[in-house]
Amino acid sequence: MNDQLVIGGHTFKSRLILGSGKFSLEMTRAVIEHGEVEIVTLALRRANVGGQENILEYIPQGITLLPNTSGARNAEEAVRIARLAREIGCGDFIKLEVIHDTKYLLPDNYETVKATEILAKEGFSVMPYMYPDLNAARALVNAGAASVMPLGAPIGSNKGLCTKEFIRILVDEIDLPIIVDAGIGRPSQACEAMEMGVDAVMCNTAIATSGNVAQMARAFKQAVEAGRGAYLAGMGRVLDKKAEASSPLTGFLEE
Repeated sequence: MNDQLVIGGHTFKSRLILGSGKFSLEMTRAVIEHGEVEIVTLALRRANVGGQENILEYIPQGITLLPNTSGARNAEEAVRIARLAREIGCGDFIKLEVIHDTKYLLPDNYETVKATEILAKEGFSVMPYMYPDLNAARALVNAGAASVMPLGAPIGSNKGLCTKEFIRILVDEIDLPIIVDAGIGRPSQACEAMEMGVDAVMCNTAIATSGNVAQMARAFKQAVEAGRGAYLAGMGRVLDKKAEASSPLTGFLEE
């Protein structure tokens, strides 16, 4: 299929984005290769330039880096982290996270919109993590976001698409790539999200906590591809109040 993901003017074949936060550095490369991902997030603190444990040394060439603003509690802190990421050579993509809720780790949509506007004006391709709210999503579009990344469930919970109906609204109403971020726990859930029409899925915990991370990365890759293919094909219709034979019933009862 000639079907590419376009974010900030850049094109990608893979619609699976890897969050690298919970992987050992040694495992990062294997997961990237088995999942065939093209975009990998990283926390700035793991890009230890000049130090001993630098995640950048484990990411193959050709991969687009997506540094995040993990740890930012307000727009000002998020902007500062994004600028530091650009200065050390991580590029112009930024996964914007603004979280001051320490229990549920829910994103602050208001502060996220403020930071998006500042960073977009500075030439960043901003990919904001947000709670799926239509008004907030529209504000992010107006602020210059390159995509919208609604959570499926609280970070690290592996609970799946708890916010499915709200994500569906964003798919219908927002003219930017919709990328489900956080909460996806199984390949089947990634497939379901793609069948809904989201543009990509980001995964971290579900792979990192599995029994075989390389095999699970491959399973997520295949699930994302299957879901996208089903969406493009068009889902079969559903009958609510009757059944319909799968084979013709005419003729075979006649003598």
